[in-house]
Amino acid sequence: METLCPHCQHALNWLNDSRFQCPQCHHHFQQQAYCPECQQPLQTLSACGSVSYFCQRGHGLISRQRVLFSYQSEQD
Repeated sequence: METLCPHCQHALNWLNDSRFQCPQCHHHFQQQAYCPECQQPLQTLSACGSVSYFCQRGHGLISRQRVLFSYQSEQD
């Protein structure tokens, strides 16, 4: 699944960790994961190359397929 730039709708390039860049408009973005149940930010857990998401509001571990992602501009 391609991640699209919120400004110009071109595919974003992954830089590192949760940072992305648009090759078209050159904006940089920080990826944020949200719980599909309560729409609150999720805690990201990384171990041995895998990433898991945990909701601290009582919804427990959330699979990557259910996580809601948003991309916040680092230029704002």
